[in-house]
Amino acid sequence: MNSQYKKGVLELCVLSLLGRGDRYGYEIAERLSRSIDIADGTVYPILRKLKGEGLLTTYLQEESGGPPRKYYKLTSLGREEYERERADYLNFAAEVQKLLEDEKNDEE
Repeated sequence: MNSQYKKGVLELCVLSLLGRGDRYGYEIAERLSRSIDIADGTVYPILRKLKGEGLLTTYLQEESGGPPRKYYKLTSLGREEYERERADYLNFAAEVQKLLEDEKNDEE
């Protein structure tokens, strides 16, 4: 897959996963890597950026038999940003799909 496509949607994908519930960084990376081919270490800079923008907060949670994990949680601002970006992306994707389908129809 074209790396530029991925760069444009990874933040939105991270926000989407966190919109479904709090998660720790490795869990986010694992889930994304099942759908999108991403390099190791891709997710953590995104998480830092989103936290710096006030879209996420973090907290530590003790795990049985292991060290505490840092969980990420959407803030109310993060939820608003996610909803806005999601709507923008879905509209954009629909327009691209129309263009691609029109191209196919033009060839017939």
